[in-house]
Amino acid sequence: MRIAELTGQRVAIWGFGREGRAAIRAIRQRLPDLTLALYCNASEAVEAQVFDAALNVYPNEPDAVALSAYDVVVKSPGISAYKPVILTAQAQGTRFTSGTALWFAEHPQARVVAVTGTKGKSTTTALIAHLARMLGVRTALAGNIGLPLLELLDGQAELWAIELSSFQTGEAGSLELGVITSLYEEHLDWHGSRERYVADKLKLADAARHLLVNAQQPTLLEKTSHHAHRLLFGHTEGWHVAEGFIRRGTADVFSLQRLSVPGLHNAFNACAALAALEAMGIDATAAAPGLATFRPLPHRLQTLGERDSLQWINDSISTTPQATLAALESLHDREVTVIVGGHDRGLDWTPFVDAVKSRTALRIVTQGANGPRIAAALRVSKSEVPMGDVDKLSDAVEMARIITPPGGTVLLSPGAPSFDQFHDYAERGRHFAALAEFDEQAIVGIEGLGIA
Repeated sequence: MRIAELTGQRVAIWGFGREGRAAIRAIRQRLPDLTLALYCNASEAVEAQVFDAALNVYPNEPDAVALSAYDVVVKSPGISAYKPVILTAQAQGTRFTSGTALWFAEHPQARVVAVTGTKGKSTTTALIAHLARMLGVRTALAGNIGLPLLELLDGQAELWAIELSSFQTGEAGSLELGVITSLYEEHLDWHGSRERYVADKLKLADAARHLLVNAQQPTLLEKTSHHAHRLLFGHTEGWHVAEGFIRRGTADVFSLQRLSVPGLHNAFNACAALAALEAMGIDATAAAPGLATFRPLPHRLQTLGERDSLQWINDSISTTPQATLAALESLHDREVTVIVGGHDRGLDWTPFVDAVKSRTALRIVTQGANGPRIAAALRVSKSEVPMGDVDKLSDAVEMARIITPPGGTVLLSPGAPSFDQFHDYAERGRHFAALAEFDEQAIVGIEGLGIA
């Protein structure tokens, strides 16, 4: 659906976050006289009316009757498509769309590489844009990474590097290349089940003429085996990691010691980015030196510095146990105290417990809503790892400061969302930095968003 097709329709915007505001601006730009309703939180109502005085603002969540009064509802991605009120309204004829879907409808000829995955999608997308720009390709970096696509409605780029969350993969239009970096259990509260989460992630494959997937993940390989034009990274015949290098086949291309982002998982993200460029017809080998100058994204194994004879690392983006394990693997040669826990989505922590219960040079502090459940799983496993269980992040930081030996590392890698105590992972990461006595304002946003 193109924006012009909203002419004469009864249209509502649901959500007044950055995606919702981008949708309002884009629709006003193309259809300035269209009547628009907005459903938002009560705390946002005054700001919304100032933002656009012509909006009909409703400071509440719509029910099925309200939604059924509209022909089209532009929904923000964080609102689950499986909410009963949405399913009921759809049955009554209401169409639901999104900023992502509207952008793709407006740009059918754009050269798009869209990246998704449980983990690694942001870094991989940003790497693609960084490396392409190193070769002089005018590239857009947008999407779930922090810049709604509709904010670039009239932008012109040779290449579009777009991150899509599992909430957005089904909204993508036709794209030249889809990339899936990994596939684990996540966002069960939005999708309703692990099976539906996997199915929604894999909707990207349906939109992609070519599909690039991680050869190190058997489940992902099995689920995408039907794709007619599937490509692999992490495979010895293509871009992979071996003996301290990123390799293309048998050729050593880039030393891992020069990689600006730590950890084996980030080396695989680099392989994904290089393979994506190659699939788009760009000289990936020529771009590879740019891996040394890539600036790591905030809240992703972000080294804050030293305080109290301790190194402090902010990995607040970690929202699954697997992500925490990857962070610990990147620090395997250090004394580490890891802070875990947060909003409880019911994920299984057994693989994490099994992986760490006999590990040396490790201490674990659990906190947040699911902290007691993680602590209980560690106790039941008879874990040999010293452990403390506290209520809040502030308590966890204080405990970590006490129990970590001089020269050791305090790692915030929660393995859970932030919503029990914070608005989002970025607020959690900034608060962690402040508790560790670093300047939280120095944790800047992602560089390179937009077109360059």
